[in-house]
Amino acid sequence: MPTESRLRRVRSELRTLFALAFPMMIAQLANTAMGFVDTLMAGRVSSHDLAAVALGNSIWVPVFLLTTGVILATTPNVAKRFGAGEHEQIGPLVRQALWMGVGVGCLAAVLMWNAEPVLHLLKVEQALIEPSMAYLRAVACGFPAMALYQVLRCYSDGLGHTRPSMVIGILGLLLNIPLNYIFIYGKLGVPAMGGVGCGWATGLVMLFMALAMLFWVRRAEYYRASRLFERFDGPAWPELSRLLAVGVPIGVAVFAEASIFSVIALLIGALGATVVAGHQIALNFTSLIFMIPLSLGMAITVRIGQALGRNAPRDARFVAGLGVATGLLYACFSAGTMLLFSEQIARIYTTDPAVIRVAAALFFYAALFQFSDVVQVTAAGALRGYQDTRMTMVFTLFAYWGIGLPLGYLLGLTDMLGKASGPVGLWQGLIAGLSCAAVLLSIRLARSARKEIRRARATTLHSA
Repeated sequence: MPTESRLRRVRSELRTLFALAFPMMIAQLANTAMGFVDTLMAGRVSSHDLAAVALGNSIWVPVFLLTTGVILATTPNVAKRFGAGEHEQIGPLVRQALWMGVGVGCLAAVLMWNAEPVLHLLKVEQALIEPSMAYLRAVACGFPAMALYQVLRCYSDGLGHTRPSMVIGILGLLLNIPLNYIFIYGKLGVPAMGGVGCGWATGLVMLFMALAMLFWVRRAEYYRASRLFERFDGPAWPELSRLLAVGVPIGVAVFAEASIFSVIALLIGALGATVVAGHQIALNFTSLIFMIPLSLGMAITVRIGQALGRNAPRDARFVAGLGVATGLLYACFSAGTMLLFSEQIARIYTTDPAVIRVAAALFFYAALFQFSDVVQVTAAGALRGYQDTRMTMVFTLFAYWGIGLPLGYLLGLTDMLGKASGPVGLWQGLIAGLSCAAVLLSIRLARSARKEIRRARATTLHSA
């Protein structure tokens, strides 16, 4: 292919990827900002309310990620049928995905409603258990609606229509602020609930987002070809089992990655308030900038699914390679920013010199793991497009829990590999785990791409 033609192809695909990824990024940032708003507003009531909300978040956010990970199976399935022009098959598929969402959302709500033993296991102060559980149970009431929203969002994303999730995410964030105010401080006849009110506000926002997405999907012309609301279908186990076979490994992989950060936070908790604060600053900032490669990975899922649907595996491989390369370019920017402005970034969060020193030191390691993190998240997104998720789960569990956490523990909290280095050792373990995941997922992605190309070639020869 001539160089000029190749460059045109790269520019065209990049425009399409970013057109998909940008609304996803805004939606992800809006969802993240809701947790920030809850923490900020609860903290203005009392430290007791802030602690209850923080403890509740430490439980429901990983459950939320597990739930949404399972539901993400909807996206590549819809994208593949859309790419193949099989619009009439999308409606029945999404109806089954909605049943899956109801089941997963209700199961998550039940787990959260009965999460009190987890708080006892974590040796949470007795006075905090009751408000934390009240907050958790309020959020749990919104989980079935949240799951339905996620199914409809994945359906829309799979069609290449990502704007609704951005708009509804922003509206949800804007609604969350006045609802927090009403329930926290007791306005409009509602009793003052303090931090627990954040839970009811979050649950109501989840319901609003589900209803808003349902309204959008029912009214917009873009979705008519799928005939989603043409008839009612009961749950069909063969289709549900295929969705779960793809979705459960995604959910477990996402949960494994999220939960390792929670465990590290607990391990660091014994090292003192200054270290905890510095770690939290570095983690919060890296989580924020992670939204960009995460959204890129979600866009890659859609584009690969659509390419495979139209039986163009070479296009799918091109998208995967371009997506990973684009992510690495972004990692150069994010890593450079953290290396050059580590202290300035830390000062946004605090004026304490000791905390700034800890955070600035950790930003060095956060900059190093940008490259591995970007590769693993974009490769995982590409593998979702190929619906190759089981080995992604195995590799992720091995990398994070078999290498990253044990090595970080040994380096940071024991003298077995030299003098214990505290949070630095734990972050070095993170780098090792992320690097291992990046290598394994990259190898798996190359294998999946080759396998699809061989399969398409064999099919063509057979039909000829």
